[in-house]
Amino acid sequence: MSKTRMTPAMLVGAGLGLGLVANAYLKRRNALSLQGRIVLITGGSSGLGLALGREFARQGASLVICARESEPLEIARQQLSEMGAEVLAIPCDITERQQIQRMIDQVVERFGHVDVLVNNAGIITVGPMETVTVQDYEETMQIHFWGMVYTTLAVLPHMLPRKSGRIVNITSIGGKVSVPHLLPYSASKFAAVGFSEGLHAELAKEGIIVSTIVPGLMRTGSHVNAYMKGQKVEEYTLFGMLATLPITSTSAEHAARRIVQATRLGESEVILTVQAQLLARFHGLFPGLTSAVLSTINRTLPSAEGTDIERSMGREEKTPLSNFLTSMGEAAANRYNQYVRQL
Repeated sequence: MSKTRMTPAMLVGAGLGLGLVANAYLKRRNALSLQGRIVLITGGSSGLGLALGREFARQGASLVICARESEPLEIARQQLSEMGAEVLAIPCDITERQQIQRMIDQVVERFGHVDVLVNNAGIITVGPMETVTVQDYEETMQIHFWGMVYTTLAVLPHMLPRKSGRIVNITSIGGKVSVPHLLPYSASKFAAVGFSEGLHAELAKEGIIVSTIVPGLMRTGSHVNAYMKGQKVEEYTLFGMLATLPITSTSAEHAARRIVQATRLGESEVILTVQAQLLARFHGLFPGLTSAVLSTINRTLPSAEGTDIERSMGREEKTPLSNFLTSMGEAAANRYNQYVRQL
């Protein structure tokens, strides 16, 4: 009786099949009901943070939202409360460790613990590297990296004894592929991805699941509060258009639904949007070619020649053309409290 020999193709197919079965099993095992869970969202007063708050509220979670500015935070609290969620809003600058600790103390006093931490707070500075200062790098790193580290370390002592918890880190495709005119942003997001991936590996044995979320461009309206440098009008028009058009971006609602699903299922990494997935895979296979393509693209972007290093918010650089090109983004900015934030 002849024996069937396993070919390389059959072995690969069997391996893929086993991988899919194992992945499905892990998702079922890690599935978490969000009903009554305590979810803390940094940067929760506007943009993606507010969209996430609304989606977690729909799932029955109790919310803690924090942000630096009190007025948009209170507006967000009212909106989320109207959905029936229990909401605690705490003004907090996540670059200040003492403020974070006071916030966590308030959360524990009110709710007893934190089930889910979403590190979402962010900042964007757009412009050629010649206009970027050391202060721009430091500020961005403080928020995207150290803010994530500080908040995580403050929450962990309340998760570790319970052997339970979820930490969701909102990074960026800019943390996988560094793109021109976003150098401080990309550098800090690379650091955030490294921290998040390492944290996932180390905390799994403690019963705490860390999810690294890697979004592409999203229509959250955040472009109106991004900092522009160099040829500011041109930078704003281009960035706003890319962050607005459906072919290059996804809606905040879709992103929030997918992130909350990843939180509930305990997924280790999610790259949002097809565009971001393709870019990450292409860069992984052809890093040199990716750099060459980005170098070519950079030559077509607004130059730094004749500009200074002063920055302004995107909304200050609007023109009739940019208003037309970013009409969907303008609608998102109004829907997600972006214009409540101070200049």
